[in-house]
Amino acid sequence: MNTVTRWLTEPVPKGRIASFRTLVYLFVALDLVVFTPWVRSHANTPGDLYEPLFIGRLLPLPTPGPLLVNGIFWALIGLSLAAASGRAPRLLGWPVFLLYFEWMIIAMSYGKVDHDRVGLLVALAVLPTVGRARHGDRTLTEAGGWALRVTQIAVICTYFLAAIAKLRFGGLEWVTSGVLAQAIIRRGTELADLIAGVPYLLILAQCGIIAFELLSPLIFVVPPRWRGWVVAFFYSFHVITFSTITISFAPHLVAMASFLPLEKLRLRRTVETMPERTG
Repeated sequence: MNTVTRWLTEPVPKGRIASFRTLVYLFVALDLVVFTPWVRSHANTPGDLYEPLFIGRLLPLPTPGPLLVNGIFWALIGLSLAAASGRAPRLLGWPVFLLYFEWMIIAMSYGKVDHDRVGLLVALAVLPTVGRARHGDRTLTEAGGWALRVTQIAVICTYFLAAIAKLRFGGLEWVTSGVLAQAIIRRGTELADLIAGVPYLLILAQCGIIAFELLSPLIFVVPPRWRGWVVAFFYSFHVITFSTITISFAPHLVAMASFLPLEKLRLRRTVETMPERTG
């Protein structure tokens, strides 16, 4: 248990937390206006079409309407931009998580449930637990290490459980099916059309996807000096995915930044030396 605890709380520089926090909260604001603005249309969707996810039935949460949907939208814009500054991380962080969580429930309660937001939701849930962190600060924090570690676990679970779902519902036949071919027909790019013309390449790609997703947990045992290359491979996978079938996985890519030494970005030139305060 001591070994597991040390692994889960491996200290990281506070500057890494500060940079990751800024990235995550800025993305939340961007997500509402670029990636999920369509959620606002549910403000005027008939209530009988609302079929809440399990958590929405368990709590229970209200049926979306104009006041709820538009209120969450504008509140999230303001709170997430304020939280990106790093000020009052708990006072601002918890409302951002709760409101974005409800935003996602509203988004996914009318049909298809996306699986690219698990890591981002976990990041939003754990960042407020860290407290204050300043850009460029090299002071180590176990609380910050835990927040990044559980986000990393959520990111990898997104891959691994996707493979389990493919095999559970599609069986081993999934790797020889026409899944990618169908995706290319529906939303493929010119690059995808070129790839589709190569015999058996799509089948080989599906085998590679399953292998990649099943083996993704190995990133936690890869030596640190090679881990950056593994993360780069993960990102390149999504670049190829977007350039062929235009699926971006943007929230997942933001959460995956939890693997990166973001403190080296130096978003501020100097480290502030004000005394630590809980927020």
